[in-house]
Amino acid sequence: METFDNFWASAVDIAWGPWLAILLICSGVYFTFANRFLSFRGIRHAIGILRGKYDNPDDPGEISHFQALSSALSATLGMGNIAGVAIAISTGGPGAIFWMWVAGLVGMATKFFTCTLATLYRKKDENGIDQGGPMYFLEIGLGKAFKPLAIIFAVCGMIGCLALFQVNQLSGLLEADWEVNRILTGVVCMVLVGAVILGGIVRVGLVTSRVVPAMFVLYLISALYIIFQNASQIPDIFASIFSAAFGLEAAVGGGAGFAVREVIVTGVKRAAFSNEAGIGTAPMAHGAAKTKEPAREGLIAMLGPFIDTNIVCTLTALVIISTGVSPHDDGAVMTTNAFAEVMGSTGRYIMTLVILLFSISTMISYSYYSLKCARYLFGYKFGSKYVYIYLLSLPFAAWMGQDTVINIIDTAFACMAVPTLVGTLLLSPKVMSVLRGYESRKDEFLHS
Repeated sequence: METFDNFWASAVDIAWGPWLAILLICSGVYFTFANRFLSFRGIRHAIGILRGKYDNPDDPGEISHFQALSSALSATLGMGNIAGVAIAISTGGPGAIFWMWVAGLVGMATKFFTCTLATLYRKKDENGIDQGGPMYFLEIGLGKAFKPLAIIFAVCGMIGCLALFQVNQLSGLLEADWEVNRILTGVVCMVLVGAVILGGIVRVGLVTSRVVPAMFVLYLISALYIIFQNASQIPDIFASIFSAAFGLEAAVGGGAGFAVREVIVTGVKRAAFSNEAGIGTAPMAHGAAKTKEPAREGLIAMLGPFIDTNIVCTLTALVIISTGVSPHDDGAVMTTNAFAEVMGSTGRYIMTLVILLFSISTMISYSYYSLKCARYLFGYKFGSKYVYIYLLSLPFAAWMGQDTVINIIDTAFACMAVPTLVGTLLLSPKVMSVLRGYESRKDEFLHS
């Protein structure tokens, strides 16, 4: 097992060097300037689309704009916001939060480009269902010469979209607070998630889709309550975030260059895990949206990183830093301890319930992504059998150490990001052509 752990520790060091953080940030900056700050000037129109103002039931695709955004957010809103932020703070300090903000803001433009491409280059599978995602826009948009990149993305997506982190954090929390055996948690999750994604219990999936938003609201209200209780600390917290982000604290004792590099990489890495901008998962959900206007779906998608990282992750960070909880081996436990610090046992009960539902919801959502990658590689019938590997991975991940699980997912995400960003950068002129056409046909674009 030690060899296995060491392998992934070495792999993530190679995959997540400063070069990838630079690639993600610089790509996002380029996309932001290329679309003339659409991430900010197009928000009002995007909200109009989200409300169904421009929906046409005859448009190609399988789901509505709102359902596509909900599907993408259900996979990102959750453990990345709760446990991921705690891990970012414990490993990169408060300065990592600043770089999460930066990655979230420029990630809005990245999401616009990748999800526009996913809707533009769609392909019907053997069942006649529209499929989209990086593997499709790499193959169709750039030609067969780029098929190897599409294959790399799909292979890494089969690994990166396993719900290893979710079940690992849930099992760690239940063991720490309730003395529940980790493997037992994994087995129960395997049974529950299997019942939903194998199609046997549709009603459970329906209930989850309605309960999770309510739990999310409960989480936000609880976080805001704690922040207001510690309101006097907020100015100092923001000051520490900014000073640590640029190595001002480390500069006093030397080694500022190394410190800044580690803080930036940690922040961008955790933002990528949280909002998945540039990774390529969200385009697989948005590629199924009902629309004839690819730019319209891109506009919807760009809201995701801002909601996920710049709002929700910020609230979690303020809760953790303001309560002064000690770092913990498990991020979910650390965040739960922060809530319990102010709200007592009530906070612990709330967080256990929220983490339980978020984890199960994300496990269900991630199965869609991993199966989509498997079906791209092996066809619908044979690729669908990957669901059994997906389910069997849950008890195994529940038992594994947090560091190894994070290293596996981070490595896979890095290997997914490279094909996604290469394809998106090469096809960016096509996206801008689509956007210009959309703007010229939609007088209400800036005014609706």
